[in-house]
Amino acid sequence: MATYAVGDIQGCHDELQRLLKHINFDSAIDKLWLVGDLVNRGPDSLKVLRFVKSLGDAAISVLGNHDLHTLAVANGHLQYHRNDNIDDVLHAEDREELVDWLRHLPLLHHDADLNFTMIHAGLPPQWDLTTAQASAHEIETVLQSDQHVEFLDRMYGNQPDVWDEQLTGWDRLRFITNCFSRLRYCDVDGKLSLEEKGKPGSQAQGLMPWFDVPNRKSKDMRIVFGHWSTLGSISSDRIYPIDTGCLWGDRLTALRLDDCQIFSIDCPQIKKF
Repeated sequence: MATYAVGDIQGCHDELQRLLKHINFDSAIDKLWLVGDLVNRGPDSLKVLRFVKSLGDAAISVLGNHDLHTLAVANGHLQYHRNDNIDDVLHAEDREELVDWLRHLPLLHHDADLNFTMIHAGLPPQWDLTTAQASAHEIETVLQSDQHVEFLDRMYGNQPDVWDEQLTGWDRLRFITNCFSRLRYCDVDGKLSLEEKGKPGSQAQGLMPWFDVPNRKSKDMRIVFGHWSTLGSISSDRIYPIDTGCLWGDRLTALRLDDCQIFSIDCPQIKKF
């Protein structure tokens, strides 16, 4: 039995199947962790959702920004972005079942035995594991409730941009959502800079990757995450970025959590943007 974490798939179903064959994944005995962004921009979002859902308890996925965007579009809150490619999901006969399943995915998964935590994007420096788990639960609770329609309408925006335990209402939920689904850079005080998307070294002065903030409270956690295809390799035994740009013609990567061995396959460029 092995547990594998796989980077952002974004509708690249065939590449996912090639990777699973490469690692000899067996859903009867192995576990599959998925760091979010199951859908959008790639050619086969519907196939990806159906496949991951069919794995049942053998697969655990967290929500990424593209998954949340798909939920918002499916609930009528947003028009298509220019690069969206989720028509297959929106017009599927099992659309409602799949959208409901997607809406019930978590934002954070922690396994104490493996000593790994999985998120899609990042954590502000003020959060330890307990705070991160509680914050994720806040979003999961509203997203899985009758308030999910209003939440999906109000989750967008870059403010507030600094954590404050006294935050309430939609401001609090928006900040939490931005951390789990969009965060790459912040400053030493944890002020989010959500417009910065490039590789380290390209950011504005005073900003740093969220995991490089001195004395962040999650520094003792082993975290596997996606969302940042330009990040490159990190020399750390605590930080494991595994979005290696499959959609952009680079690789799709799996990390075996039991021994931290990395497996990758080369990917053709799926779509030109």
